[in-house]
Amino acid sequence: MKKTLLFFIFILTIQTSFAQLLFPAKWTFTKEDNKNGEYTLHFNVKLDQDWHLYSQFTPDGGPLPMVFKFDKSSCVKLIGKVTEPKPEEEFDSLFGVTVKLFSQSAELKQKIKITGAPCQLKGTIEYQVCKESCIFKDTSFIFKFDGDKSEVIPAVIDTASLQPVDSDKADVQPAKTEIVSGTLEDGCGTGARSESDIDRTLFAIFLAGLIGGFVALLTPCVFPMIPMTVSFFTKRSGGRKKGIVNALIYAISIILIYVSLGLLVTITFGSDALNDLSSSAFFNLSFFVIFVIFAISFFGAFEITLPNWLINKADSASDKGGLSGIFFMAFTLSLVSFSCTGPIIGTLLVEAARGQSYLGPLVGMFGFSFALAIPFALFALFPSWLTSLPRSGGWLNTVKVSLGFIELALAMKFLSNVDLAYHWGFLKRELFISIWIVIALLLGLYLIGRLKLSHDGETPYISVGRLLTAIIVFTFSVYLIPGLWGAPLRLISGFPPPEFYKEWQTGKESECPHDLSCFHDYNEGMAYAKSHNKPVMVDFTGWACVNCRKMEDNVWSDPKVLKKLREDYVLISLYVDDKTELPISEQFTSSVTGKLIRTTGNKWSEMQANNYQTNSQPFYVLLDNNGKILAHPRGYTPNVQTYTDFLAEGLCRFAKRQ
Repeated sequence: MKKTLLFFIFILTIQTSFAQLLFPAKWTFTKEDNKNGEYTLHFNVKLDQDWHLYSQFTPDGGPLPMVFKFDKSSCVKLIGKVTEPKPEEEFDSLFGVTVKLFSQSAELKQKIKITGAPCQLKGTIEYQVCKESCIFKDTSFIFKFDGDKSEVIPAVIDTASLQPVDSDKADVQPAKTEIVSGTLEDGCGTGARSESDIDRTLFAIFLAGLIGGFVALLTPCVFPMIPMTVSFFTKRSGGRKKGIVNALIYAISIILIYVSLGLLVTITFGSDALNDLSSSAFFNLSFFVIFVIFAISFFGAFEITLPNWLINKADSASDKGGLSGIFFMAFTLSLVSFSCTGPIIGTLLVEAARGQSYLGPLVGMFGFSFALAIPFALFALFPSWLTSLPRSGGWLNTVKVSLGFIELALAMKFLSNVDLAYHWGFLKRELFISIWIVIALLLGLYLIGRLKLSHDGETPYISVGRLLTAIIVFTFSVYLIPGLWGAPLRLISGFPPPEFYKEWQTGKESECPHDLSCFHDYNEGMAYAKSHNKPVMVDFTGWACVNCRKMEDNVWSDPKVLKKLREDYVLISLYVDDKTELPISEQFTSSVTGKLIRTTGNKWSEMQANNYQTNSQPFYVLLDNNGKILAHPRGYTPNVQTYTDFLAEGLCRFAKRQ
């Protein structure tokens, strides 16, 4: 048990260290015309303070060397190999060898001969940079040669303008936008970004996990286990004190198991990959099908269980004494309850990971497991409470069927994500809300006994709990109806498609919240702002981003905020999960991940990561019309006054710069 805990802490420490995007090496490329079709390509690298880059020539047993990989080209002939300046040498105690490295800067060269034009040479530089820790990165480049001009155009996208850089000198890591830092004595505000926004988001994830855990407790797979397990520990331990200790260890084991699941998701995918998966067709359609299957299972059509051999193996391991036996008892509970907890966990993990930091899945699973573990600890401390627990019976089946209706409603969210990201247009806001209305009505009818399923028994009367729940469900259904005609529906902000994504259009169709005028292309928006001498708000958003919709529905709708966005700012909304394919001529290789940027969403995501070292949405950046930062960018900011002050700060600083 101690080893498991130490391993968990070790992995969590490692993951936390990678929570930020780092760019310690910045490359520029130039060419030198040697005449007669021969060129010298110059690869210049500048390193951040205290970082160093390893040479191409490292001894056996040493660190990873720098490697230049050139794609095959019928019109380019390499002359010799890449040359480098004399590196520094020092003994590295970690590797036990003398290593060769560069600090501050280095210039490497490759001679080539062009045998035809137009021609291009593509390649990648793989390298390892280290300070207190090491990062392996790769940087792609393209050199283009066009006829008699022999002009070299490095394959670089300046993510501040997202236009190809047509010069003999370009920086793969574009110059970052000038960030306001420190306390500004200009009367406009501090420019400081509040970390409480992130804290609130993580707290919301924890709260969602906590609620999910309490719901899971009321399912037929978990609830009957509470008195059985607590009684087992009390009797087996031979005394109340030891029984309490064992039950507490059991509760801690539950937390460790589920938090480890969140950790596994984080390690396997990472926050960036999960953010990307959240809008992929395969991922969302798969979850749509899975949730529908689980819903049908909850309705009683069939039972979903894990393989018996797995459960039996865990159960046999739980017969062992000591801490390991208690841990495997908790593991057996997790396996046996999978058919009830699986959909809740799946929903929680997806929502926790979407657009959040690496901590999202961990915090969500901690909240879930904490709620799940509470009764085992409490009833062990106060065993007399066990007599007050309601007996298992038909009410557990009612909870399970009700969860089936909820799973069916959540499944529509995954289908909606695909429809929005790929612009398929079949699940508009009205249809989505209509489906939810029908699901809510059917759930209400089930709760009052007017709708029965095949495995339901006879209910001579409706309990007070079912009646009160039915009233809430019917009220919710009525609440949704005005949404068919454009009502904001703030209670479910983030779940339906945006209010502008609708079937019934009045007048000119708008693709911006609250009929605002906005741009979906950075360059077009900046050009408009310059011609009208207005500041800009760049809104990094996503079709599958729940918090983005909450901001639009609950904060942007405020009259003070809406007035500023409509009259004072030029709004540029960039959807990082938009799947529209870029023309081949506009596709390029990411300087952040080394992946091909082939969609509009990829392009805006690259811009955000490169300029602001974050990939979470929503993310708001205030700029003047020359692209200079007016205030520290902000993420999810549900407080209207805080957001209003943020916009006012940008306007104040823009006016002073005039």
